[in-house]
Amino acid sequence: MSTAKPTLDHPMFAILKAAFPQKKFRATEYRGTSTLIVEPTDLHEVMAFLKNDPRCAFDFLSDVAGMDYLNYPAAMPGRFGVVYNVCSLDRDDRFFVKVFLDPSIPTDGIVEDPSLNLDSVTDLWAGAEWMEREVYDMFGIRFRNHPDLRRILTWEDYPAHPLRKDYPLRGRGERESYRVIDRTDA
Repeated sequence: MSTAKPTLDHPMFAILKAAFPQKKFRATEYRGTSTLIVEPTDLHEVMAFLKNDPRCAFDFLSDVAGMDYLNYPAAMPGRFGVVYNVCSLDRDDRFFVKVFLDPSIPTDGIVEDPSLNLDSVTDLWAGAEWMEREVYDMFGIRFRNHPDLRRILTWEDYPAHPLRKDYPLRGRGERESYRVIDRTDA
Protein backbone atom coordinates (compact mmCIF):
# COMPACT_ATOMS: atom_id res chain seq x y z
CA MET A 1 0.00 0.00 0.00
CA SER A 2 1.41 3.33 -1.02
CA THR A 3 1.62 6.12 1.53
CA ALA A 4 2.44 8.74 -1.10
CA LYS A 5 0.42 11.91 -0.86
CA PRO A 6 -1.98 12.35 -3.81
CA THR A 7 -1.11 15.09 -6.24
CA LEU A 8 -3.63 17.42 -7.75
CA ASP A 9 -2.21 17.19 -11.23
CA HIS A 10 -5.28 17.54 -13.43
CA PRO A 11 -4.53 20.49 -15.75
CA MET A 12 -7.95 22.07 -15.04
CA PHE A 13 -6.94 22.94 -11.48
CA ALA A 14 -4.15 25.26 -12.65
CA ILE A 15 -6.24 26.73 -15.48
CA LEU A 16 -9.15 27.53 -13.16
CA LYS A 17 -6.94 28.96 -10.42
CA ALA A 18 -5.26 31.24 -12.97
CA ALA A 19 -8.61 32.29 -14.49
CA PHE A 20 -10.26 32.94 -11.11
CA PRO A 21 -7.52 34.01 -8.68
CA GLN A 22 -10.06 35.69 -6.36
CA LYS A 23 -12.31 32.63 -6.03
CA LYS A 24 -12.15 30.22 -3.14
CA PHE A 25 -11.59 26.74 -4.56
CA ARG A 26 -10.84 23.42 -2.95
CA ALA A 27 -9.73 20.40 -4.92
CA THR A 28 -9.56 16.66 -4.41
CA GLU A 29 -8.26 13.79 -6.43
CA TYR A 30 -9.01 10.19 -5.65
CA ARG A 31 -8.02 7.27 -7.84
CA GLY A 32 -7.66 9.47 -10.88
CA THR A 33 -10.93 11.29 -10.34
CA SER A 34 -10.45 15.05 -10.04
CA THR A 35 -13.04 17.18 -8.26
CA LEU A 36 -13.14 20.95 -7.91
CA ILE A 37 -15.20 22.23 -4.98
CA VAL A 38 -16.65 25.69 -5.58
CA GLU A 39 -18.79 28.09 -3.62
CA PRO A 40 -22.48 28.05 -4.63
CA THR A 41 -22.36 31.67 -5.81
CA ASP A 42 -19.46 30.86 -8.17
CA LEU A 43 -20.92 27.72 -9.70
CA HIS A 44 -22.48 29.08 -12.89
CA GLU A 45 -19.50 31.27 -13.76
CA VAL A 46 -17.06 28.36 -13.31
CA MET A 47 -19.26 25.96 -15.28
CA ALA A 48 -19.58 28.47 -18.15
CA PHE A 49 -15.79 28.81 -18.19
CA LEU A 50 -15.34 25.02 -18.25
CA LYS A 51 -17.65 24.77 -21.23
CA ASN A 52 -16.61 27.82 -23.25
CA ASP A 53 -12.88 28.23 -22.71
CA PRO A 54 -11.00 26.40 -25.49
CA ARG A 55 -8.44 25.04 -23.00
CA CYS A 56 -11.26 23.30 -21.14
CA ALA A 57 -13.98 22.64 -23.76
CA PHE A 58 -16.13 20.41 -21.57
CA ASP A 59 -18.87 20.02 -24.14
CA PHE A 60 -20.90 17.28 -22.45
CA LEU A 61 -22.65 17.29 -19.07
CA SER A 62 -22.83 13.63 -18.17
CA ASP A 63 -24.56 13.85 -14.82
CA VAL A 64 -25.86 16.05 -12.03
CA ALA A 65 -26.23 14.22 -8.72
CA GLY A 66 -27.36 15.21 -5.26
CA MET A 67 -26.03 13.85 -1.97
CA ASP A 68 -27.12 14.14 1.62
CA TYR A 69 -24.25 14.04 4.12
CA LEU A 70 -26.45 13.95 7.23
CA ASN A 71 -24.63 11.98 9.96
CA TYR A 72 -21.66 11.42 7.66
CA PRO A 73 -18.68 10.23 9.72
CA ALA A 74 -16.33 12.95 8.43
CA ALA A 75 -16.98 16.67 8.76
CA MET A 76 -18.39 18.14 5.55
CA PRO A 77 -18.70 21.82 4.58
CA GLY A 78 -22.47 21.42 4.13
CA ARG A 79 -25.22 18.89 4.55
CA PHE A 80 -26.04 18.63 0.85
CA GLY A 81 -23.72 18.26 -2.10
CA VAL A 82 -24.45 18.65 -5.79
CA VAL A 83 -21.92 17.13 -8.18
CA TYR A 84 -21.59 17.95 -11.86
CA ASN A 85 -19.79 15.43 -14.08
CA VAL A 86 -18.52 17.17 -17.23
CA CYS A 87 -16.68 15.56 -20.13
CA SER A 88 -14.59 16.77 -23.02
CA LEU A 89 -15.37 14.33 -25.79
CA ASP A 90 -12.44 15.48 -27.96
CA ARG A 91 -9.87 14.90 -25.21
CA ASP A 92 -11.66 11.95 -23.60
CA ASP A 93 -11.39 13.83 -20.31
CA ARG A 94 -13.73 13.88 -17.32
CA PHE A 95 -13.87 16.46 -14.53
CA PHE A 96 -16.15 16.85 -11.52
CA VAL A 97 -17.39 20.07 -9.94
CA LYS A 98 -19.00 19.91 -6.51
CA VAL A 99 -20.99 22.43 -4.49
CA PHE A 100 -21.95 22.12 -0.84
CA LEU A 101 -25.16 23.63 0.57
CA ASP A 102 -26.20 23.89 4.18
CA PRO A 103 -29.85 24.33 5.20
CA SER A 104 -30.58 27.60 6.98
CA ILE A 105 -33.79 26.44 8.63
CA PRO A 106 -34.66 23.14 10.24
CA THR A 107 -37.09 21.50 7.87
CA ASP A 108 -38.38 18.12 6.86
CA GLY A 109 -38.26 19.06 3.21
CA ILE A 110 -41.80 20.41 3.04
CA VAL A 111 -40.95 24.08 3.60
CA GLU A 112 -38.70 25.62 0.95
CA ASP A 113 -35.31 26.57 2.37
CA PRO A 114 -33.89 29.71 0.70
CA SER A 115 -30.30 28.54 1.21
CA LEU A 116 -30.87 25.41 -0.89
CA ASN A 117 -30.74 27.25 -4.22
CA LEU A 118 -28.25 27.06 -7.07
CA ASP A 119 -28.09 28.66 -10.49
CA SER A 120 -29.24 26.30 -13.22
CA VAL A 121 -26.79 25.24 -15.92
CA THR A 122 -29.53 24.49 -18.45
CA ASP A 123 -28.46 27.55 -20.44
CA LEU A 124 -25.05 25.87 -20.88
CA TRP A 125 -26.14 22.24 -21.31
CA ALA A 126 -29.77 21.68 -22.23
CA GLY A 127 -29.52 18.12 -20.93
CA ALA A 128 -29.24 19.45 -17.39
CA GLU A 129 -32.98 20.08 -17.35
CA TRP A 130 -34.04 16.58 -16.33
CA MET A 131 -31.06 15.99 -14.06
CA GLU A 132 -31.69 19.19 -12.10
CA ARG A 133 -35.36 18.28 -11.83
CA GLU A 134 -34.38 14.94 -10.31
CA VAL A 135 -32.09 16.61 -7.73
CA TYR A 136 -34.91 19.02 -6.90
CA ASP A 137 -37.47 16.23 -6.56
CA MET A 138 -35.31 13.92 -4.45
CA PHE A 139 -33.43 16.46 -2.28
CA GLY A 140 -35.37 19.76 -2.44
CA ILE A 141 -32.51 21.75 -3.97
CA ARG A 142 -33.96 24.40 -6.26
CA PHE A 143 -32.31 25.71 -9.42
CA ARG A 144 -32.75 29.38 -10.27
CA ASN A 145 -33.60 30.14 -13.92
CA HIS A 146 -34.53 26.53 -14.64
CA PRO A 147 -37.04 26.50 -17.51
CA ASP A 148 -39.38 23.89 -15.97
CA LEU A 149 -38.52 23.10 -12.36
CA ARG A 150 -41.11 20.63 -11.20
CA ARG A 151 -41.08 17.13 -9.82
CA ILE A 152 -40.02 14.38 -12.18
CA LEU A 153 -40.19 11.11 -10.18
CA THR A 154 -42.89 11.83 -7.61
CA TRP A 155 -46.20 13.56 -8.01
CA GLU A 156 -46.49 17.32 -7.71
CA ASP A 157 -48.11 17.27 -4.23
CA TYR A 158 -45.57 14.85 -2.76
CA PRO A 159 -45.05 16.01 0.83
CA ALA A 160 -41.23 15.91 1.00
CA HIS A 161 -38.01 14.84 -0.73
CA PRO A 162 -37.46 11.08 -0.33
CA LEU A 163 -33.67 10.81 -0.76
CA ARG A 164 -32.99 13.02 2.23
CA LYS A 165 -31.54 10.89 4.99
CA ASP A 166 -34.04 12.16 7.54
CA TYR A 167 -36.96 10.94 5.40
CA PRO A 168 -38.46 7.78 6.98
CA LEU A 169 -37.60 4.56 5.13
CA ARG A 170 -41.24 3.47 5.21
CA GLY A 171 -42.45 6.89 4.07
CA ARG A 172 -45.02 9.02 5.84
CA GLY A 173 -48.13 7.10 4.91
CA GLU A 174 -48.13 7.96 1.19
CA ARG A 175 -48.41 4.31 0.11
CA GLU A 176 -51.46 3.62 2.23
CA SER A 177 -53.56 5.94 0.07
CA TYR A 178 -52.82 4.05 -3.19
CA ARG A 179 -55.52 1.93 -4.77
CA VAL A 180 -54.31 -1.60 -5.41
CA ILE A 181 -54.25 -2.31 -9.13
CA ASP A 182 -54.16 -5.79 -10.64
CA ARG A 183 -53.94 -7.06 -14.21
CA THR A 184 -57.69 -6.85 -14.77
CA ASP A 185 -57.53 -3.04 -14.30
CA ALA A 186 -55.25 -2.55 -17.31
